[in-house]
Amino acid sequence: MESVNRYINQNSTRFVAQLKDWLRIPSISTDSRYKAEVARAGEFIAGDLREMGFKVETVPTAGHPIVYAEWLGAAGQPTALVYGHYDVQPPDPLDQWVSGPFEPAERNGNLYARGATDDKGQLLTHVKSVEAWLKTEGRLPINVKFLIEGEEECGSTNLESFIRSNRERLRCDCVVVSDTSQFAPGLPAITYGLKGLVYFEVVLQGPKQDLHSGMFGGSVANPANNLATIIAELRDSRGRVQLPGFYDEVVPLADWERKQFAELPFDEAKFREFVGLEKLVGEEGYTTVERKWARPTCDVNGMTSGYQGEGAKTIIPARASAKISFRLVPNQDPAKIVASFREFVASRCWPGVRNEVRQFGATPAVLVSVDSPSMQAAVRAVEAGFGRKPVFIREGGSIPVVGTFKRELGVDTLLLGWGQNDDNLHSPNEKFSLADFHRGVRASACLWEELARSTMK
Repeated sequence: MESVNRYINQNSTRFVAQLKDWLRIPSISTDSRYKAEVARAGEFIAGDLREMGFKVETVPTAGHPIVYAEWLGAAGQPTALVYGHYDVQPPDPLDQWVSGPFEPAERNGNLYARGATDDKGQLLTHVKSVEAWLKTEGRLPINVKFLIEGEEECGSTNLESFIRSNRERLRCDCVVVSDTSQFAPGLPAITYGLKGLVYFEVVLQGPKQDLHSGMFGGSVANPANNLATIIAELRDSRGRVQLPGFYDEVVPLADWERKQFAELPFDEAKFREFVGLEKLVGEEGYTTVERKWARPTCDVNGMTSGYQGEGAKTIIPARASAKISFRLVPNQDPAKIVASFREFVASRCWPGVRNEVRQFGATPAVLVSVDSPSMQAAVRAVEAGFGRKPVFIREGGSIPVVGTFKRELGVDTLLLGWGQNDDNLHSPNEKFSLADFHRGVRASACLWEELARSTMK
């Protein structure tokens, strides 16, 4: 590692300059006007990997290309698959950016640009770490593959079919993803749990058209009133979800988890201030951190019905709809939750009201053993790169591709986040700490050696 670390230190300025060049490409995948720029961003990283000796293929899809690269020169050693994405979110609202979203700017030790931390900056740490090995030692300690997509920010429409069709090609011992965050500045973390997600739109249809509420009120069902009662019954006064069977397979938190969560430097007062609330609520019997990370939830994400313009309009709306999501924890079966929710809605519709439940995805939760050889190798690597042993955390969010890797390839994912919670992902003034960028490169370089030394092979 001595020569590798020396190379990283000597080339750190060039690494940042290269990141800036990548960030200048507005690879906004959801906007068809940027299709050529998305392709250019993919070729940018493909060319870099190709130059350092990887076998690289840019795979066309019905949407944006997938970049696949591999270096398989470490016979008998484990194989790691690095996943990341080169597309970014739209930068709007533009007037809230201090500097241009695609004009990378350094301020206060941070690099500001769209994609700085999500995910170009974090992904590039792994690209530069393999460069350091190949340029100094001429080889990597293990075999490394890269799977880099251009559609993560618009639904990863073509990724799952690519993985399913290329199981043998993508075969590996573990997956590495850096698209999450540390627990706090100076406190690195490894994420070992992600929540699953099922998402619905509920549409209730009443009369064939909006009706005068004075002339028809009290004689016909109001779908907005009906929807309000359904939503109100989804949770009880203790914050528990009321779908039948919802908690049947929920895995309780282990004692070590509750203990470690309690020892984390989580400031509830600052959290309340950040969200702008005087009091926090949630399922009784659990702390705020436990609720966020390890307990299932139900949330209304949007509601629409009736007149919403200025002033009054006395109607019984013909239609009412709501977007509703459930975040799931390990062992909860998304298919079971989907069936239970459909029955829950149907059984509570009033006479004269028809319902339609539209489903948008169903992703199971992920829980990775913290005692596996690959996880322990990651702990040592992060400690070497960041100078402090990482804590284990869960996330309240969902990363569907992690479940796909487990289902299709049969391997776990190491979620090694170099970002911070205040990096403004998907918001104006997205940033990435330059110090954490360099620490991430060192941690990644160490990871390849630690995996080679581990007993995972």
